[in-house]
Order: sequence, then C-alpha cells, then structure tokens
Amino acid sequence: MKRFHVHVGVENLDASIAFYSGLFGQAPSVVKPDYAKWMLDDPRVNFAISHNQTAAKGIEHLGLQVDDAAELTEVYGRLEAAGRPVLEEGATTCCYAKSEKSWIADPDGVVWEAFLTHGEATVYGAGPDMAAITSANAADNACCAPAMAAPKSACC
Repeated sequence: MKRFHVHVGVENLDASIAFYSGLFGQAPSVVKPDYAKWMLDDPRVNFAISHNQTAAKGIEHLGLQVDDAAELTEVYGRLEAAGRPVLEEGATTCCYAKSEKSWIADPDGVVWEAFLTHGEATVYGAGPDMAAITSANAADNACCAPAMAAPKSACC
C-alpha cells in the first residue's frame, strides 16, 4: 500500500515538533537534531520536517512512498507515463534513511519523489542535482530535494 509523503522546511524544529505532535496526536517516530518524521496510519502519511541551512520554509517536496519493489515499479511506470523528465536517482541516503528513488516535477514545478525505503542511515544524506527539474517551491541543494532553479519573480 502506498503512503503519501510531505516534507516541510521549518524555522524552529522544537516548536514545530510540539505543534505537529499535538496536531497528529502522537510523537514523531524519528527525531534528529535537524529532522523529525511521523509515520501516520490515519491518514496514511510520511510527514517529515527539517531545519538546516538548505531547508526552504514551507513545503519542499511531495512524494509517494511504497512498501515493496513491485509497487515501486508500478509508480515508476506512472512517472514515465506522466510525460515529464524523470531523474532516476537509484540507491541513495536521504533523511536518515536508505532508499531507492526517482524524481519528477509537475508542469508548475512542484517536485515529487517516488521511493522505497530499505533501512535507516546515521547521516541526513545529500540530494541529487536535477537541472532538468525545477521548482520555485523547493530549497536549493536541499537534502532529498533536487537542486532548484532560482524562483521566478511574482507578477502583478
């Protein structure tokens, strides 16, 4: 069964952990000095927050987490069918986890990841350089999020 993933950059990790723990009615399943994650079953969400030098405040990226290799193959097929450039990152360490993942951006530049987690890691990790996929909504060089182009200025 797939799980929706949301990664949010925060200004104050402790305050955000307190807020989201109250909102979700449970403590995070993972807490690190710069990161926290809730694996919620109702709703079925992998909700992560981070505070580090590269984290943009607000939603950094969205994703679909899968439970097994067959589901990952299915979701990878959906990425290809979406008709946008796909970055196949492959095996990586990200957000204190070892995963297999690929990335895509929607027509408006919102970045999505599709991934299968294989285990824990002792380091936060590093994100890929995805010059072909851009978003004004994600942080430049953020872990687990691609390197982004500079935001477009707002009009009107």
